[in-house]
Amino acid sequence: MSETAVLVIDMMNTYEHRDAEKLTESVEKIVDPLARLISEAHQRDDVDLIYVNDNYGDFTATHHDLIRSALEGKRPDLVEPIVPPSECRFLQKVRHSAFYSTALEYLLGGLDVQRVILTGQVTEQCILYSALDAYIRHFSVVVPSDAVAHIDSELGGAALKMMKSNMNAEIISATDCLQ
Repeated sequence: MSETAVLVIDMMNTYEHRDAEKLTESVEKIVDPLARLISEAHQRDDVDLIYVNDNYGDFTATHHDLIRSALEGKRPDLVEPIVPPSECRFLQKVRHSAFYSTALEYLLGGLDVQRVILTGQVTEQCILYSALDAYIRHFSVVVPSDAVAHIDSELGGAALKMMKSNMNAEIISATDCLQ
């Protein structure tokens, strides 16, 4: 049990969708800082590491299926550095927010988490909506700007600004998250 959880959102992705080219340009820039943050979180006893990933409408898919599909997708180089450790918690979601119709709130409560660090993709969609849902559930929200990827840089920047001003989110670098 810990006070802090690092949430890795929607990074098991095949990059075979309409916005994939724009998204991968951004993911290329965040994969290294994100991989370092994941590694540090995994090594620490005082931080919980939780992956929350879209199931892409496949309700028969296991987390192993989602990981395998991502590794077999168009950009395995963006997935390999951040594959979840085998003993890592992994939840599936069906909509934008990591909280919507998932057991995330229950899990975080059971772990006594007070602070969530939101990482992954897409800043102006899933990260933004997860930040709002975390905020209204009274979690302290942290978003490392160098560990979230966007499709549209202008909207991504606006989303970070909204999270900071409307949700009291702390917008910092990935290296400062676990200090």
